[in-house]
Amino acid sequence: MNAPALLRRFGLHPDKRLGQNFLVDQSALLKIMEIAAISPEDAVLEVGPGLGGLTSLLAAEARRVVAVELDGRLIPILKQVLSPFSNIQLVQGDILALNPLALIDAPSYKVVANIPYYITSALMRHLLEGDRRPTCLVLTVQREVAERICASPGELSLLALSVQVYGQPQVRAHIPAGAFYPPPKVDSAVIRVDILPEPVIPTPLLSPFFRLAKAGFSQKRKTLGNALAASLAWPKNKAEGLLLAAGIDPRRRAETLSLVEWGGLTHQFAGEKIL
Repeated sequence: MNAPALLRRFGLHPDKRLGQNFLVDQSALLKIMEIAAISPEDAVLEVGPGLGGLTSLLAAEARRVVAVELDGRLIPILKQVLSPFSNIQLVQGDILALNPLALIDAPSYKVVANIPYYITSALMRHLLEGDRRPTCLVLTVQREVAERICASPGELSLLALSVQVYGQPQVRAHIPAGAFYPPPKVDSAVIRVDILPEPVIPTPLLSPFFRLAKAGFSQKRKTLGNALAASLAWPKNKAEGLLLAAGIDPRRRAETLSLVEWGGLTHQFAGEKIL
């Protein structure tokens, strides 16, 4: 795809405010397709189809593709590029303001997308915390963010916990900046998140789990005992006592806890009716 020529034909330029870095390298696009493993029965939600390079490949394999594009200027390009396909629904709008269930009329669906970096966290929360989660996410994101999402205990972040509670993420490929037009300032990675049938934390406890995790990570330089006491306005001895009851040393920091330990902590706090 000659992205500069296509944009010139329509009198357009990439919009930096929208994080528009179009993935144009064909080998990178084919790698994403390999990772997504699209079958003829699949319904696919694509976020940010851009110039339609990935959309065309998805439509050639999937039963149905719903492509949501925020930038209305790109819709004429997409209509032209995607005109050979009858199984694509183009939606102009903000995915964060749309309900995936209203877009995808199917019992299950996959999300495959090269997303603007600045919406990574918000988009993943939007998709994973909804009423019906996709079966998997295949996303091209900033390489550093991909590594954070897939981190192990010792290097966990709130983002990692927010994803790993719902599914198993893996970095499956790296994509250099030169594969995009215009090239971003950082390299990218493709992650695949296979969504679990049920969250690791039981659904009724997800709300206290996230409240605890946000409190624990809100002051990363503090020990967990101090961070929870400060963020939740608890006396320090209450925070430390409940951590000890859950088998966790209050001197540890939030990033060192495993998801299983966060689960035990949540059960303990919910049982004590602290939240």
